[in-house]
Amino acid sequence: MKQNMRNLNFRHLLYFWSVAQRGHLTQAAEQLRVSQSALSAQIRQLETYLGQPLFERSGRSLHLTEFGAVVLDYADSIFGLGQELMATVRGGLGQRQQHLRVGVVATLSRNFTENLLRPVFGRPEIRLTLQSGSLAELLEQLRVHNLDLLLSNRPVVAEAERPWRCMPLSRQSVCLIGPPRLGRRRLRLPDDLTGLPLVLPGPSSDVRTHFDLWCERRRVTVEVAAEVDDMAMLRLLARDSGAVAVLPEVVVQDELREGRLQRYCAIPGVFEHFYAITAFRHSPSPLVQRLLTRGHYRASAGAPV
Repeated sequence: MKQNMRNLNFRHLLYFWSVAQRGHLTQAAEQLRVSQSALSAQIRQLETYLGQPLFERSGRSLHLTEFGAVVLDYADSIFGLGQELMATVRGGLGQRQQHLRVGVVATLSRNFTENLLRPVFGRPEIRLTLQSGSLAELLEQLRVHNLDLLLSNRPVVAEAERPWRCMPLSRQSVCLIGPPRLGRRRLRLPDDLTGLPLVLPGPSSDVRTHFDLWCERRRVTVEVAAEVDDMAMLRLLARDSGAVAVLPEVVVQDELREGRLQRYCAIPGVFEHFYAITAFRHSPSPLVQRLLTRGHYRASAGAPV
């Protein structure tokens, strides 16, 4: 690098970062609200300053050079810290009211979420925001520090660019649950599954995958009355359809307590796992840490892992 880094123009670096993330000048220019020519000129100035090319052109697309990839790694760290700083400010650290922003995967039980977050409900010093979506959507929000915590029924693996912290919270047995069977014998597995109308989680669910494998190993063919990805709808079908549902008890904990539904049996070896996912932060949220500390929550009817 030819010049003293004290003179580095961080606006030029921001423009480079935006183009590198999108691989296209047009999209970056629209996002930054500058003309393509102005953006291209800023990138050339940064390349001149650093003394090496950052991009190679391929048609209308731009690809990072080896040197550009090194610069991008530094830019990710610099602007990631900036996003984390603003997230900490928005979170209210050191202020009278703290803001807790939680992402909840759409397939996660609402009861599980409520059980976990109950310690912060009604506390005037905490403002709680819940956001629902797919795991991919919420991970992106977590990456840019728009979320403090993500609750999921699927784990994630840490990567160099996304050093997630994935903490197991709880494990629930998956059960057969349906209308009360007073005076009738208990269901026997796997024999009594044949011809029994079942309400199942959708094909994208890990619970469904494990249940299907369980049936396949025992050569059981089940009758599917309905399948649904949304846990709130699965709860309604379990409660109102009259069919037998395959799900963890926590999903219908209120109906079980009231006697509207009955747990027939657990399916051996089939579980739903619950995870808390956080992004690496130089200053971890004390509120999230307290929430996830063992003993500060009762996330499910079963014992935490």
